[in-house]
Amino acid sequence: MSAWKDWWSSGSPRLAVVLHDLAMVWVAWQGLHRLRFGVMLHPPAMSWWSTEVAVVLVAQGLVFWQVGLYRGLWRFASVPDLWNIFKASAFGLFAIALALGLYNRWEMVSRIALVLYPLVLMGLLGAPRLLYRAWKDSRMDRGGQASVRILILGAGHAGEALVRDLRRFGTYQPAGFLDDASRLRGSKVQGVPVLGRIDEVAEIARETAARLLVIAMPSADADAMQRVVVACEQSGLPFRMVPRLRDVLEGRSLPGELKEVAIEDLLGRQPVLPDWKAIRSWLGARSVLVTGAGGSIGSELCRQCARHGARRITLVERDELALISAETSLRRDFPDLEYIPVLGDCGDPAVIAFALQTAEPEAVFHAAAYKHVPLLETQLREAVRNNVLATETLARACRETGVGTFVLISTDKAVDPGNVLGATKRLAEMTCQALADQCGTRFVTVRFGNVLDSAGSVVPLFREQIRNGGPVTVTDPEVTRYFMTIPEACQLILQASAIGTHEAIYTLDMGEPVPIRVLAEQMIRLAGKQPGRDISITYTGLRPGEKLHETLFHADERYRATAHPKILLAEPRAISMQGMEIGMQQLREASDRYDRDAMGRVLRALVPEFQPIGDHAASQPPATVVAFPSRIARKT
Repeated sequence: MSAWKDWWSSGSPRLAVVLHDLAMVWVAWQGLHRLRFGVMLHPPAMSWWSTEVAVVLVAQGLVFWQVGLYRGLWRFASVPDLWNIFKASAFGLFAIALALGLYNRWEMVSRIALVLYPLVLMGLLGAPRLLYRAWKDSRMDRGGQASVRILILGAGHAGEALVRDLRRFGTYQPAGFLDDASRLRGSKVQGVPVLGRIDEVAEIARETAARLLVIAMPSADADAMQRVVVACEQSGLPFRMVPRLRDVLEGRSLPGELKEVAIEDLLGRQPVLPDWKAIRSWLGARSVLVTGAGGSIGSELCRQCARHGARRITLVERDELALISAETSLRRDFPDLEYIPVLGDCGDPAVIAFALQTAEPEAVFHAAAYKHVPLLETQLREAVRNNVLATETLARACRETGVGTFVLISTDKAVDPGNVLGATKRLAEMTCQALADQCGTRFVTVRFGNVLDSAGSVVPLFREQIRNGGPVTVTDPEVTRYFMTIPEACQLILQASAIGTHEAIYTLDMGEPVPIRVLAEQMIRLAGKQPGRDISITYTGLRPGEKLHETLFHADERYRATAHPKILLAEPRAISMQGMEIGMQQLREASDRYDRDAMGRVLRALVPEFQPIGDHAASQPPATVVAFPSRIARKT
């Protein structure tokens, strides 16, 4: 007995399956002919083995092999395997008829047996496979009596696939489906009953002793997801969801993995789908350099570049731990690419010169920036140095070394800026515009709104406050913001870069803004608590520099459509070239002296639409101190 087990586990199961199938061919052929000839008054003599039987076995066996019948496993036998058996039986009939016709002109071959042969063979081959799978599934069901009982919300394709996956692993036992489709009521999916509607989940969970809820509705919109999540919360049970297909394909979820419901699943905004063909065509086999490569945007941008065809990625980052983490993650997931880590400040001309000379990039993505609005209101010098002067240093070096594309990652706060962050990012845009010409480096600016879960965003803050038991602090009950996910933001950057305009400012049509109050309530619910009852929300008032509502578009920037339906191209506004040159020099000198008053005056003169908001406005000097000549203007 042990010898048989050793033989079976050593790789012989496939041989055993081949022998089984050939035995079924022999049974079908012999059985049909004996039945046919057995009803004759004087049946001819038939032997159990003959050259004719050998011809049948060889012809049918070759067809089995050619059709690929042995690429699957009996444990996972399904409709595709039955289809292969059908093809093998049908093609086998023609192969046998041809072989026997050449061998003995069908002597002693029953025409009726020949017609019935593929049907009988299908049954003999398919039934054992399905019975074996059913036996294995039933063993898992019996062995999983101590497994976790779950209710599956959604009886569609995702729910059906989930049941099959759960039965393979045996850790969870499906107790039933819930679905709002009335036609499914009382039916069974993979042998699991549909017990009721989704809004009945609390009652049905008690009746079935379920311990976990799984949402198998990957195509549901935000409104439907919100309703489902509310129903799950009322049950008091933990809940998970089947990941969306695009999350699996983009590496954010593993196949078969159950993930927690994320806040982006409930925000009510459809993600923008990029044109991957255009991105891969532009990015393929390029050397790229990313500044701020250890940050939330920079690291994801590196991953997107690695995933879609870049051959070499240079990571410029001044935080050593962030640099090590980003490089290690990339080398683990994309080991075939070349990586050049550079530890240093992108505002240091020596660091940039070294990085550009070493990597020879064809595209540079400038993601390094300070972006915390309240903090930058009191740190003007660092905001100017990092967001403006470092951008000029990097952009000028890229132009002088002939880099093909320079991409500045900006923000919607640069439109009619009301804070230091917006003003410095707007001035960085103007710096790139001033350096652009029609025969050198292509300068591209990409603007987008708040990025969910990025460093310094409101989502990590809310999550920490909820973890500590509250309260969750919201500045104003009416405040709204535009949101997108980190991967989506990086895909927008690559999409805009691939469009091909020589000098451009791209803005994403981000749909409707999201009230921060609603965001806070949803995050509290996702934590299994109720807003106002378990976790309170307090309103602290707008902080210096914060707007009640952000704007995506400037009145003087005429927008037009691009090749991508959700990306708009803004026409750059006229700027004074001579004024920019003088102003940037004054900013550098004031930064070297740490003269914040002078930097404030120059910043407001260069960006006249900058109107400080809140307490910070009262402390600012007049914006008319510095006057720059405007007779030389450039508008493209």
